[in-house]
Amino acid sequence: MAHMSNVNVSPSVSPSSAGRPLGTPLGVRPTRVLFLGAGELGKEVAIELMRLGAWVCAADSYAGAPAQQVAHESRVLDMANAGELRALFDEVRPDIVVPEVEAIATSELAGAAARGVQVVPSAEIAAICMDRERLRVLAHEELGLPTTPYRFAGSLGELREGAEAVGYPCVVKPVMSSSGHGQSVVRSADAIDAAWTEAQEGRRAADEGDVSRVIVEALAPLDYELTVLTVSSSAGIVTCAPIGQRQESGDYRESWQPAASSGAVLAEASRIAHAAVEGLVARAKASGETGWGVFGVELFVLKDGSILFNEVSPRPHDTGMVTMASQRLSEFALHARAILGLPVTERHVALSLPEGAVAASHAIVVEGDGEAVFTNVPEALGEPGTDLRIFAKPEVHGHRRMAVALAVGSSEADARAKAARVADALTIDVR
Repeated sequence: MAHMSNVNVSPSVSPSSAGRPLGTPLGVRPTRVLFLGAGELGKEVAIELMRLGAWVCAADSYAGAPAQQVAHESRVLDMANAGELRALFDEVRPDIVVPEVEAIATSELAGAAARGVQVVPSAEIAAICMDRERLRVLAHEELGLPTTPYRFAGSLGELREGAEAVGYPCVVKPVMSSSGHGQSVVRSADAIDAAWTEAQEGRRAADEGDVSRVIVEALAPLDYELTVLTVSSSAGIVTCAPIGQRQESGDYRESWQPAASSGAVLAEASRIAHAAVEGLVARAKASGETGWGVFGVELFVLKDGSILFNEVSPRPHDTGMVTMASQRLSEFALHARAILGLPVTERHVALSLPEGAVAASHAIVVEGDGEAVFTNVPEALGEPGTDLRIFAKPEVHGHRRMAVALAVGSSEADARAKAARVADALTIDVR
C-alpha cells in the first residue's frame, strides 16, 4: 500500500518563511517570479523555482532566450527603457523580480520594491553592484575590505591625475560595464587618452549622462582569482567552497571547485566574501528589503598570498556553473530556495564529491554568424564522470558562449582535462 501523508486539502497552500504561499500553477495563487534577463544562468534558476511550484515569466531583449524556453510565459522588451519595464510590471504583477542582466532601468526596480515587490536581492543592492564607484566605496571605505589602490575620474584630466596617483601599470574601467567591456591596461602615460576613449565606448548603454566616470586602479601582482558563492537567506549568510577560475578578456573560460589553495587563503577568502555580502544585506534590510539570494564575490589572490576584494555579482555567477557537478544543491537551486524565503544553511552548501575529487566546468564559446548546430555528442560524453549543457541560444554573431562541459576528476588537472576533452570532441557548425 502506498504511503499516505496527512494533507490538508484547502484553497491555501503552505507558506514559505517569507509568508508567501508556495504553490503550483494549478494552485490558488502560486508565487509569481519575473526574470529580467533570460540567459543560461536564469534558465537553471527558473527550472529550480518551477520545481518548487513557482510560476515563472522570463523577459529578455530577444525571443528564444534559454530561460524563455522553459518558463510558463515570456516577454521581449528593452529592459533599460523605464516605460517598457513599468508596463511589464503592471501586466505580469510579479511577487518577485529577479534581475539577471545589468542593462535595466534601476529606477523602476526601486519603484517596484516600494510597492512591495521583492527585488532580488534588493533594488539598492542591484544599483550598488552595477556601479563600481558605489561598490568600491562601500567595500573599502565603509566595510574596510582590502582592495587595490584606486581613484575615480569624470574627465580625461582627472584620469591622468588618478593614474599618476596609483602608479603605472594600472587598469582603467568604466564605473558601469560588464564582461571586460571598456577595460584596458595602461602601462604608461602615453596610453591614457586611448584608455579614456575605450572606457567611454565600452560603458553600459544604460549609463546616465554623456560621459562615463571611470575607475583607475593599480595593476596588482595577481597570482590567481577566486569566486566565493555566498548565500543570504532567511537563515543568515553562508559561503560555498571557493572556486578557482581562468578568464580570457574578462570572460570566464574554466572553473573548478574546490580551489587548490592553502587553508589560510580559503578561510580569508570566505571571510572577505561573508563581510562583503553582510554589508550589502544590511543596506537592503535598512530599506525594508530582504537581501536574499546568491552572490558571486570575486577576489584577487596576490603572489604574496594576500587577498583583495574585486567585485560582487548579485546573482549566480558564471564560474558557479561548476556547482552543477560539485554540490548536491547547485548555485541555482540555492538561489531559488533563498529568494523563496527557504533557509539555506552550511549543510545545504556542502560539496557532494568523493574524497579528494574535484569538479570542473569548461565554457564552450562558438564563433561565426548563424545558428550553432552540435553533433558528435555521444562521443563527447563517452567518458565517465562528464556532462554537458547546451544552452540552445537561437544564434551566434561573432562569438558567444553556447554550452558548458562539466566533469569530475581525481584532481584539478584531471577534472579540467576531462571537461576540455568533452568540449574538444564536439563538432559545432554555424549555419
